Amino acid sequence: MSKRDYYEVLQVAQGADEPNIKSAYRKLALKYHPDRNPGDHAAEDKFKEAAEAYSVLADPQKRGIYDRFGHAGLDASPNSSNIDPTVFSGFDDILGGLGDIFGFGDAFGGGRRRGPQRGADLRYDLEISFDDAVAGTETTLQIPRDETCEHCNGSGAASGSQPETCPKCKGRGQIHYQQGFLTVARTCGHCRGAGRVITKPCQVCQGRGQTSRERKLTVKIPAGIDTGQRLRISGEGEFGGQGAPPGDLYVVVHVNEHPFFIREGDNLYCEVPVDYPTMVLGGNIEVPTLNGDAEITIPRATKSGTRFRLRGKGMPEVNGGKPGDLFLAVQIGTPDKLTKEQRALIEKLSKTMVKQKVEPIAKENLGSDRPFIDRVKDIFG
Repeated sequence: MSKRDYYEVLQVAQGADEPNIKSAYRKLALKYHPDRNPGDHAAEDKFKEAAEAYSVLADPQKRGIYDRFGHAGLDASPNSSNIDPTVFSGFDDILGGLGDIFGFGDAFGGGRRRGPQRGADLRYDLEISFDDAVAGTETTLQIPRDETCEHCNGSGAASGSQPETCPKCKGRGQIHYQQGFLTVARTCGHCRGAGRVITKPCQVCQGRGQTSRERKLTVKIPAGIDTGQRLRISGEGEFGGQGAPPGDLYVVVHVNEHPFFIREGDNLYCEVPVDYPTMVLGGNIEVPTLNGDAEITIPRATKSGTRFRLRGKGMPEVNGGKPGDLFLAVQIGTPDKLTKEQRALIEKLSKTMVKQKVEPIAKENLGSDRPFIDRVKDIFG
């Protein structure tokens, strides 16, 4: 079966420079690699064809022969019996760091093996009260995690013994085998890529090199923190392999709701009842804030639903910036019980009021059927 033109295989022009050839081969190698197309013999053939083309066009001497004499020139060359595997020494660079995924980094690059990996990150969900979110707090957490076994110092081997070189992979952590004309590397199943095996495991950690422990940590919760925000505590995650750094601990905060304050960012919203005489005649009332009661003035003839804004009376900003605001909506408070005197006065007032025909409120002006926080946003943006 006649071979296709190598430039056609890589889909590049005959005058293509080395970066373009490398880029073209990278795309084809990733597309047709057997690991991405298991059982697809057509993809495997295209992968081999692209590799063969690249092995020639990436070698200036072979490319020169091919440009002058074509495939026949290479067949006549004394070095044409096998593709030079050194052409793949930069395969990891060609695949942009994906060489290790396919095993090429070790197969063609001289035995490079991945070292101990960083420890895993941990998550802790912490529930706090609304008051603690306002003022900030300090709390102690108990974190279960794996730590280095003190009995074997993390080696996993029993006292007086050491891990031995894996007899299957000879300490490389990978097994090499031929796939066509390519040498492919797989993680060694005997040592699981460690390159070493433990024949006499530590009795304390059972050869893991780590033991599970409860660790107590004191965490400072800043004032103004909100639900969903998280605190990162560096180095308090799972321990890594030998010589590798530990992971981090992420504390995810959940703040309990307040009985009457509604929080939106750093702003607070609240409805307060005001008696009818004050709404009509005006006056001063005390309203709740995070720092105790504050006095506000109700103007004459204030309508139910009127909003007031108290600047800087909202939640503190978690990074120490400007605090939020407190928005208050006043509503006419209807008393549950009346004395005889109060009932008589209200009846007297009712007789003095002009009887008016009740006009229904237009639907677009209704606000009671919408969440309070949405109604306040409409007013204050």
